[in-house]
Formats: sequence, structure tokens, C-alpha cells
Amino acid sequence: MTIDTRRLEIRLLDATQLSLWLGDLPRLEREMNATYRAEPLAGVFRTIVEGQLAATAADPANPQWHSFWFILRKTDRSVVGSALFKNRPDPEGCVEIGYGLGPAFEGCGYMTEAVEALCGWALRQPEVRHVTAETDADGYASQRLLQRCGFRERSRDTTVRWIR
Repeated sequence: MTIDTRRLEIRLLDATQLSLWLGDLPRLEREMNATYRAEPLAGVFRTIVEGQLAATAADPANPQWHSFWFILRKTDRSVVGSALFKNRPDPEGCVEIGYGLGPAFEGCGYMTEAVEALCGWALRQPEVRHVTAETDADGYASQRLLQRCGFRERSRDTTVRWIR
């Protein structure tokens, strides 16, 4: 599954590609005809990807709600970031989005473009009424991004919860 924007191709990874991302990035790059230049797959981020691979395997009919979406720049096929929906929509029709960008691509508007496109796609799904997100209380860049994408603050404590 692919979502196209003016500058980006946002591509859902299938379970095999998600596994390759964890274990054989050069092979995944060849398969996708792309160069991975996004955030390093290490530490907590690697643990998140491993968890999403397990969730994708447990619910193979719904990878769009568990796997990652690569954000590819069309001009040079660079993977500049990734995003995901953290689980299937809940009973109230809410689905949470998460995202990350390679540091070299910050400030270029790529993530705003990608989050806007992914939210638009999600909100067209019959089971989705809202997209939510969570930021650190001092994550000002991410908070501004969400505001640009039409999110409003829902609650604030050690983190900030957002809804669109």
C-alpha cells in the first residue's frame, strides 16, 4: 500500500520488509530501490519496531495498523523517516499515530506532509473517527507539527495528548 504526496511516497512495509529492516537493511534497500537515511534503528526505537513486527504477525490481515510506513523522498528515493499507527482503531474509532525523521531532514516539511497524508488516509477508513498522538511535554517541534496538521491538545501532564 502506498500513499503519494507532492514530494513523498509513503509506503507500508509488509511483514517480510519489516523483518528485513531489523535484520538485513542492505537487502531491504535493494528490494525497495531506496537508501535508508532515517533515524537509526537502535535502542528503544528498535524495540518498538520488534514489537510492531510481532503485532503484524499476530494480525496479518491488518498490517496498516501495526507495521511501519516508510517515508521516501521522490527526488532521490531516500527513506527520510517512518511513521506508524500504534494499533487498530479502538471502540471509539481512535487510532494513534507515531513518527520519526532522520535528523538531516528536519525543518524541510517532510514530516508535516507525511503526517497530513497519513491522517487523511486513516480518517477515510470506515472504522476511524479520530487520529491521536502523544508528545513529550517539551517536544515543541512535534507539537507545532501536530498543530499544523489540525490536531488540538486533549490533555497535558508529563506528556501531551493530541486529537484530530
